[in-house]
Amino acid sequence: MISKRALWAGRILSGLAILFLLMDSAIKLVPIQAVYDSLKELGYPATTGFARLLGIITLVGTLLYAWPRTAVLGAVLLTGLFGGAIATHLRLDHPLLSHTLFGVWLGLVVWGGLWLRDERVRRVMPFVQ
Repeated sequence: MISKRALWAGRILSGLAILFLLMDSAIKLVPIQAVYDSLKELGYPATTGFARLLGIITLVGTLLYAWPRTAVLGAVLLTGLFGGAIATHLRLDHPLLSHTLFGVWLGLVVWGGLWLRDERVRRVMPFVQ
């Protein structure tokens, strides 16, 4: 059993991750110039279709993560997305702490929030006995 404080901390962490990811998917679904510029800089096609595809992938993973019954699936899908972002930044030799590891930091928030709010995840990953 986890305390109410820890449960609320998990909800807050998850909520912050969800808000960030919803904003990220929204700017890709309605592409703005900064999205095209970023895609081009990262070596990806700077097209509306590609930006929207990334937006849809992010949105689907986020919605699955937000719904308690599918939160673990959503976290796994988002982790794959974060891994792709990490690989991209590694390939381009971007700064480690700010760019390359941003996907790691976001993944820790996603999984940390889920661990605090979901008993199933705590059973699979028992960090505290």
